[in-house]
Amino acid sequence: MLEAGLWGLGAASALVIGALVGLAGRVPRQAVALAMAFGSGALISALAFDLTEEAFTQGGTLPVAAGLAAGALVFFTGDQLLHRRGAARRGKRMKPAAGNGPAIVLGALLDGIPESVVLGSTLLAGTGVGLPFLAAVFFSNVPEGLSAARDLKREGHRPTWIIGLWVGVALVSGLAAALGYGLLGEMGAGAVPLIQAFAAGAILTMLAATMVPEAFADGGDLTGLATVFGFAATFLLSKVS
Repeated sequence: MLEAGLWGLGAASALVIGALVGLAGRVPRQAVALAMAFGSGALISALAFDLTEEAFTQGGTLPVAAGLAAGALVFFTGDQLLHRRGAARRGKRMKPAAGNGPAIVLGALLDGIPESVVLGSTLLAGTGVGLPFLAAVFFSNVPEGLSAARDLKREGHRPTWIIGLWVGVALVSGLAAALGYGLLGEMGAGAVPLIQAFAAGAILTMLAATMVPEAFADGGDLTGLATVFGFAATFLLSKVS
């Protein structure tokens, strides 16, 4: 559990790194958007070849179909409920206003917890952490931390408060990875394909609903190229790791 927690914390630390970059200087919105597109492509590749394919190999059609559908519906429902309560969707630009800070963090937690649980579950096979998925999560977290930190600074929050906020999110993500390993280990190997497919459905829904549209809004026509580059990089990494 400790190893799983540390891997989850390491992947989520990209949020803190992105926040530090966002606070240290002015990064063009298009650059942030293209980085977000690259991360989206990386996650799509990891979901297809490192999660769904593995879940299908181990569990077959029914767990994959049920997991994908359940993950998509749960994320959609949770996202709608949080959004109605004022939570910001991942990467969504918010107008400066008092109280937006917790909303942004709620959105980040909704996105990050499924990713962290999957990172923890990849250790159950006994072959070590899933490197392609770890890299994909890291790549996608950097632009999220950067854009959110910039919005929080514009809102009037102090840099120390912003960094502390993202450190808290990273710690929760590490805890989610540890719990993912511990709880799934107790449930037995038969539950792993279902959980993998569930997380894949949740993350893919998040990508289609939030990250890709936001990336295109600021990245323009280059968004497609950046997404393919991210997909290709993670796919090739999965073949050499």
